Amino acid sequence: MTNRRPEVSLVVPCHDEAANLSTLYGRVLAVMDKAGKSWEMVCINDGSKDDTLGRLLMLHEKDPRIVVIDLSRNFGKEAALTAGLDYARGECAIPLDADLQDPPELIPVLLAKWQEGYEVVNAVRLSRDGESWAKRASAHVFYRILNRISEVAIPADTGDFRLLSRPVLEAIKMLPERRRFMKGLFAWVGFRTTQVYYHREPRNAGNTKWDYRRLLNLAVEGVTSFSQVPLRLAAHLGLMVSLLAFLYAIYMVIGTLVY
Repeated sequence: MTNRRPEVSLVVPCHDEAANLSTLYGRVLAVMDKAGKSWEMVCINDGSKDDTLGRLLMLHEKDPRIVVIDLSRNFGKEAALTAGLDYARGECAIPLDADLQDPPELIPVLLAKWQEGYEVVNAVRLSRDGESWAKRASAHVFYRILNRISEVAIPADTGDFRLLSRPVLEAIKMLPERRRFMKGLFAWVGFRTTQVYYHREPRNAGNTKWDYRRLLNLAVEGVTSFSQVPLRLAAHLGLMVSLLAFLYAIYMVIGTLVY
């Protein structure tokens, strides 16, 4: 690897994705070599229990543009993505799912918008093939509710797949949050933004790592991080409890004096 900054950093969180890595590398290689951009692919092994780390190290030996970060345990996708973005050296970065639901073939479209002067290029899903009706419906409802109560407009039907320019990456690095809802942070930092549209593909291989418990935790993180509604509800509830306690104390004093 040279010390020269690549033009593009692809950031790929990986948790038990051994079955997808060879196909991912082949498709990325075809796209990026045709695009004519210098690049690196930062792969974060997020506590995988399969041979993900071994496959990544083999790819690195074959192609030093594959950079491997090995986390000490499974910290979750938001933390893995943060680690990858912190390391990324490119003039821009593109988070990419290892399961190939976000097609690498869309990368040139994102790059074209970046070259037009946009700092953030969101990839908006027109369809979500391979996902259950319940997951699609819950995601739809969550983002609509979040945008109603949030002070920041968070794009609907948009995952982590997007382009972030170097100034955006530096702004995100400066944020102090330890527990992160990355989709909200991407929107919060601002910058000149546009979007492109695509059809999300089914997983190439393996099973989704998301379950409803993890989705619920992520939803709670999003609501508490980007809306003051929970804080206001807690304040109102605390005030109500205090008022009831005060009235009860008065009742007890009066009862003691009278009887």
